[in-house]
Amino acid sequence: MENIEVPEYFICPISLQIMKDPVTAVSGITYDRESIENWLFKSHNTICPVTKQGLSRQSDLTPNHTLRRLIQAWCSLNAAQGVELIKLIRDLYLPDLRIKTLRELEALALESERSRVCLVEAGLAKSLVSFIVSCYKTGETNGLEEALRLLYTVRVPLSQSKGPVAETGDIVDSLMWVFGCDNKAVKSHAAFALEVVVQKANPGMLERLKPEFFRRILHHLREAAGNSSQLETNSLLHVLLEGCTRGRNRAAMVESGAIFDLIEVELRGPEKKTTELVLGILYHLCSSADGRAQLLSHAAGVAVVTRRILKVSPTADDRAVLIIGLISKYSGTSGVLQEMLRVGTVAKLCTVMQANCASHLKERAREILRAHSDVLKDSPCIEVATLTRYTR
Repeated sequence: MENIEVPEYFICPISLQIMKDPVTAVSGITYDRESIENWLFKSHNTICPVTKQGLSRQSDLTPNHTLRRLIQAWCSLNAAQGVELIKLIRDLYLPDLRIKTLRELEALALESERSRVCLVEAGLAKSLVSFIVSCYKTGETNGLEEALRLLYTVRVPLSQSKGPVAETGDIVDSLMWVFGCDNKAVKSHAAFALEVVVQKANPGMLERLKPEFFRRILHHLREAAGNSSQLETNSLLHVLLEGCTRGRNRAAMVESGAIFDLIEVELRGPEKKTTELVLGILYHLCSSADGRAQLLSHAAGVAVVTRRILKVSPTADDRAVLIIGLISKYSGTSGVLQEMLRVGTVAKLCTVMQANCASHLKERAREILRAHSDVLKDSPCIEVATLTRYTR
């Protein structure tokens, strides 16, 4: 579809769209009738946009039937290759057609996976990204909700949107602006869209994320966790998970209090996917001393991680045991070990070694207990027999 080249003389010089009703002005230039009439009568212009010659409002506009037939024939011939989609996407730039076009595009996207693929191939990504960035720069919100919803619906790869917008990260700044809007629906769609953008972003964009970015995401996470859908919360968590793969970002998240916010999300007893995401982020953040200190400073930090072991999914088990491993290895003071005994972490690790779970998980649990066997062997833990058997 990218190979389709629209003949230049099919394009209206004013709207830059394929002409539907071509007419020729006295200056000899052909325009789409609607565009030139708006130019002359609504905008009160009296010159030809191309030649700059004077044009009277009483000037004749002569229908160009030959060109119209050529355009219709060409569109019919190329319709299967997406010409109609290209025309529709270009209508996004026409203020009067903006909402109508977005709704038509959304209807197409909902038809089938094939329709979504065609939309992406027709260049929908670049147009949507440009549209959202334009809204941000002008403060315009008309059509913003529809554009964000459509971006999420088609799950457009950011790689399809090559050029200055994608490279400078304007789309990220634009979505951050959306989070400041009062419209809850718009903010929800922005969360979904941001998930798509961040997951498809190049490494350079992720490395350039600013601390303010994470502060806003966490603020919105606090709002969404109690008042919005689990899907929106998960989208925000996906954004944090992608971001925390970079050390600089992890430091910014910890500084913004991310671990406290994540623990509070988990204390609400969310669905499986949410728990997996929370534990995944906590694991990355606990790779730093500040991250571990923040988790340990929360009264429920160790306890909430412990309780998710063998209760949610194999993925959650893996991540929770990794977190406990980091805590015990790098922050395993006497006080921390006593807390692990008090909240049942040691007992849970003993259970892991007896449970029907992956061998690598049992080995991790064994390593944690073995590393501190001198302290744990004398504990009143009800699993002391099991602990002794595995740590000798």
